[in-house]
Amino acid sequence: MSNILSGAALDSAITQSLERLRSHFGAQAPEVAVVLGSGWAGAAAQLADAQSLSYAELSAFPQPKVEGHVAEIAVGRIGSQRVAMLRGRAHTYESNDCTGMAGAIRALKAWGVKVLVLTNASGSLRRDLPPGSLMLITDHINAPQRSPLVGVPGSDRFTDMSCAYDVELRQTALSVAQREQKLLGEGVYVWALGPQFETPAEIRMFAAWGADAVGMSTVPETILARHAGLRVMGMALMTNMAAGMQEEAITHEHTLHQAAASGAAAAEFLAQVLAQMGTLESLKN
Repeated sequence: MSNILSGAALDSAITQSLERLRSHFGAQAPEVAVVLGSGWAGAAAQLADAQSLSYAELSAFPQPKVEGHVAEIAVGRIGSQRVAMLRGRAHTYESNDCTGMAGAIRALKAWGVKVLVLTNASGSLRRDLPPGSLMLITDHINAPQRSPLVGVPGSDRFTDMSCAYDVELRQTALSVAQREQKLLGEGVYVWALGPQFETPAEIRMFAAWGADAVGMSTVPETILARHAGLRVMGMALMTNMAAGMQEEAITHEHTLHQAAASGAAAAEFLAQVLAQMGTLESLKN
């Protein structure tokens, strides 16, 4: 049974969280917020003059129960860019409710955040993107066909998803990768509900659909962010080859181990991209 807030209770929680964010971090919001997925936690160490706040003090924010996720938000600077980093997310497989990040995302939007960067750990469907590789998400496939906007009133629930992942932000990441001579793939991410890993037959189907990486997060957050009017960039860290593409069994412990092994490089690259975002005129208005 889900205990995720909705309706008037969610609105009240967003108001409380907004007031707490402003009182703790200041009325001026960071332009960019980042959701740190498995393997990306080290990015928070890149923040200068960082302050943190537990999700426990933010009633609209989730309480993650997945190993590797810390329930806090940290705010600081990377270069000239002020950034909020969310160290933990809600997954649909925890509650069977895909609206778990709705309160957090709407509170960030109300605070004044303009961009949401979503990171995750994924299984690769491409031999040229082995474990340790990074992939910039160009589009996604919502395999469960679940939406966090079901039941939301108003005509804006019919959100345009034709360009869900912002072109300028993607070009910014690609320019940093070229400058740093860093391999950065591009591709389509498919959301699988989980928590079980996919079967080899499902992976073959996803590949036929045009997917390049598979994971259990990100898509509901992208939908929520686009509905809220936030610009979105997504980046996947490959932690394993998808089912049927390798001999060894896939386990959560293995993905966490690979995420930890590759996380430092991923976090450093993310910091470089965030610093470059600080030069974008579109984020200064």
